[in-house]
Amino acid sequence: MTSAATLIIRNGLIVDGTGGKPFVGDVKIVDGIIAQVGTVSGTADKEIDAKGMLITPGFVDIHTHYDGQVTWSNKLASSSQLGVTTVVVGNCGVGFAPCKEEHRDIMMRLMEGVEDIPGIVLEEGLPWNWSTFPEYLDALEARQFDIDVATQIGHAPLRIHVMGDRGAAREPASAKDNAEMARLAAEAVKAGALGFTTSRTILHRSSDGSQTPSLGAAESELTAIAKGLGEIGLGTLQLVTDFDDVDAEFAMLRRIVEASGRPLSLTLLQHEHLPNRWRRVMEHMHEATDAGLKMKAQVGARPVALIFSFALSLCPFTQLPSFEALKNLSPEERLKQLRDSAVREKILAEEHTEAMYKRRVANFENLYPLGDPPDYEPAPEDSIAGRARRAGQEPAAFAYDYLLGDNGTAMLYRPLYNYADQNHDVLREMLLDRDTVPGLSDGGAHYGYICDTSFPTYLLTHWARDRTRGEKIPLEDLVKWQTQDTAATVGLNDRGQLKPGFKGDINIIDFAKLKLHAPKIVYDLPAGGRRLGQTAEGFIATIVSGVVTYQNGVATGELPGKLIRGAQQAQSIAA
Repeated sequence: MTSAATLIIRNGLIVDGTGGKPFVGDVKIVDGIIAQVGTVSGTADKEIDAKGMLITPGFVDIHTHYDGQVTWSNKLASSSQLGVTTVVVGNCGVGFAPCKEEHRDIMMRLMEGVEDIPGIVLEEGLPWNWSTFPEYLDALEARQFDIDVATQIGHAPLRIHVMGDRGAAREPASAKDNAEMARLAAEAVKAGALGFTTSRTILHRSSDGSQTPSLGAAESELTAIAKGLGEIGLGTLQLVTDFDDVDAEFAMLRRIVEASGRPLSLTLLQHEHLPNRWRRVMEHMHEATDAGLKMKAQVGARPVALIFSFALSLCPFTQLPSFEALKNLSPEERLKQLRDSAVREKILAEEHTEAMYKRRVANFENLYPLGDPPDYEPAPEDSIAGRARRAGQEPAAFAYDYLLGDNGTAMLYRPLYNYADQNHDVLREMLLDRDTVPGLSDGGAHYGYICDTSFPTYLLTHWARDRTRGEKIPLEDLVKWQTQDTAATVGLNDRGQLKPGFKGDINIIDFAKLKLHAPKIVYDLPAGGRRLGQTAEGFIATIVSGVVTYQNGVATGELPGKLIRGAQQAQSIAA
C-alpha cells in the first residue's frame, strides 16, 4: 500500500468517534480528508476491503513526551505502532524549548531525571538547531513523521530561559520575569504550540536530585502566563500536581482558569495511601464545570505502573548496597554475578531503609509477574507475595529467582497508581466521569521502567471485550473518548471523527484478534540507548492523512505525519 490521492475503505463496521452506534459502511478519503461516509460508489486510486473489521478514527494521545524523539526519529514508536495517529508532546512542564546554549545541560538533566531518558541519548540525539520556541517548531516542521505531532511549551524551559539560574533554583519570579514568561508563552502559542504546561509535583526531579523549576511557582506567576494566553484568545493549560491540600490547590487552579479564560486539564491519580483523595478533586471539578469553566481530568486506561527487571532501571533490590555495587558492570557480567549464590544471599540479607521506597518498590503484595500477553488486572493471589506463600518461599527470594528468568530479562509489574483495591473498579469510575478524558500514556519517556503507550489499545480491548472482573463499557463510548474527546480537549477539532471534512486518520482493526504483546527491551535510541517497546496484533492498517503507515503491525515506510501548528477546525465539505 502506497500513497494515494483517493482511498476507499469498504464494508467495515464503522465506529465513527461520535459515540453513535456502529454501522456497516464505507469511508472515502480524498487528498487526506474524509469526503464520504456510508455507501460510497465509484472507484479510488486505492481500495481496502474491511469486511468483518472495525473502522475507527485514529487515536489521539494528548499526553506524551516525544519532545526529543521527534528531533532525531521519524517514527514515534511505540505510539505509532499501536493505532495512535496524533501525539501531543511537551506535557508536565518539561521540554527543550526555548533554550539558550548555556542552559542545554540543565534541560537535559531535567528530562533525564523527570522522564528517565538517559543523558547520553539526549547528548547524542538532540541537534539543538533552535533557541526560541518558534525556532523549535520550524525545526520540527522541516521533518517528516509516521504520525502527526503537536507541541506545548513547558514551564521549566520557559522559566530557565527567562530567569537563568534563579529559575532553576526555584526563586520567586519578579513582575518583570512574569511579564516576559507571559510574552514568550503567547509567542509560542501564536507560532503553533497548543498551550502551556507545568508541574507541581515533588516526584519530578532532575538527574542531579534538584526539584523541577516549576515546583511551588506562585499563583501570580501561573496567572500571568495563563493570562498571556488569554489575551490572545488561544491555547490550553495542562499540569500535574500533588494535591496535598486539595481544596486550596484546586481553588487556585479555578482562579487561574477564571482569570485567563483558557481550558485546563490535569492529571488524576488514585494514591495507595490516600485512595479517596481523587474524588475530592473531582467534586471541585464538577463544581467548576457546572459554573461554565472548561476543565478536564486526564485518566489512565489501566493503572500507572512500573516495570521491574534486572535488565531495566528498577527492580525490588534497587538501592540495596550489594545490588548497587553491580550497577557499573557490563550486562553479561552483572547477570553472572546475580546468578552467583553468594551474591544472591548477600543481596537478600539486606533491607531497604527508606520507607517510601520500601512501600513503592519492594511491595510484594502488589507486585506481579508480567506475562505475554500481559495481564494488567491481576488478582491479589497472583502477586509475588501470594505466589511465594504457595511455594513456601520468602517473597524477596521468589522475586529474585523470577527476575533471573529469560536470561535476566524477566519483568515484574507494579501498579503504582489506580490500583489500591487491586482491581480496575476505580478506573472504571474515573473513565465514566463526565469531566475526564483518557491520557497519561507518557509515550517517549520513562524508557527504563514504564511502558504505557498502549493505553489507547488497552482501552478498547480490556474495557469493551476482555474484562471479567467487572462491567464492560460500550465500544462506541471508548472510541469517542480516545478520538473526538481527546482531540477536542486540546483544540484539534479537525480529527477524531469519521465525518466529511475531518482528517483521514483511521484504524482498521480485527477486533476479535486485537491483542497486546508484552513489552520488550529495544535498543534503537541514539548512542544505542535502551527503551521499553510494545506491539500488538490486530491492527490491519493505520492510516494518516489517507496514507497507510502501518499494515499488520509493519511500517510501510510512508511518512505523511507532520507538525500541527495550533488549534484546528474541520474542513467544510460540499454535500
